[in-house]
Amino acid sequence: MEYVDYYKVLGVDKKATADDIKNAYRKLARKHHPDLNPNDKEANKKFQQINEANEVLSDPEKRKKYDQYGKDWKHAEEFARRGSFGERQRQSQRQYSNQGGQTFSGGFGEDDFSDFFASMFGGQESRGRSRQTKFRGQDYNAELKLDLIDAYKTHQQTITVNGKNVRITIPAGIENGQQIRLKGYGAPGVNGGPNGDLYITFSITNNTNFKRMGNDLYTTVEIDLYTAVLGGEVTVDTLSGKVKLKVKPETQNETKIRLKGKGFPVYKKEGEFGDMFITFSVKIPTNLTEKQKELFKELAKTTS
Repeated sequence: MEYVDYYKVLGVDKKATADDIKNAYRKLARKHHPDLNPNDKEANKKFQQINEANEVLSDPEKRKKYDQYGKDWKHAEEFARRGSFGERQRQSQRQYSNQGGQTFSGGFGEDDFSDFFASMFGGQESRGRSRQTKFRGQDYNAELKLDLIDAYKTHQQTITVNGKNVRITIPAGIENGQQIRLKGYGAPGVNGGPNGDLYITFSITNNTNFKRMGNDLYTTVEIDLYTAVLGGEVTVDTLSGKVKLKVKPETQNETKIRLKGKGFPVYKKEGEFGDMFITFSVKIPTNLTEKQKELFKELAKTTS
């Protein structure tokens, strides 16, 4: 088995920290991924080496064995037992020599160990299996922009990821910055390994007069002074259509009311909605005629 320096593969020092190894792996994996290097056998081979190096060096136990036994790190336990046997053998040889017997040169060298364990674990077939290690495909990340009104209803959209069209169902109530995972929609695995996943982050633009806070909506509705004083009826917009509201007489400026169930749908809970909170803003009339001013003066006298 040819010795592969995993540290050299990842371009890190033998004293590299776990974070150093992680960052180096991510950088190289993106660069040499088969999807970014189609029909490039060298890139595919390099990608396999990068995955293999990361698999070993990111695992403290495997890394320890690799540092001690090099290319034969997978058989560390067998080496340990063999080393113990070899030491006992050498002690016996020394005792035999001290008694006048013939001495033997001996034990296994590094190449002998490799040949010994190759025959023990299947030789070329075993090496072939090692080269065919299955690796999980790389995850993809995508951003999907929506208007607030689009996020109000469950709907389907088609997005293009790495040249492929993916049709997804977007549940009503999705939030700005929320991320969902589509399992298996990432890069294909290597040597029959599982596909990576696709992570979609939603960016929601609010082009409405509503302010969204969780599942509740907030808005301000303007009413004229006469309606505020005498009472009446106003028509207001909601995301599900227009509704008529009764305004009580003597309604004060910044009075707040709640419309139950007229807010935003609750994510993945069919038929559940937040509430809408309306703040009334009383509009003071302007450009009054002389007659209107006199009427207000008369009214003021009656309240003094």
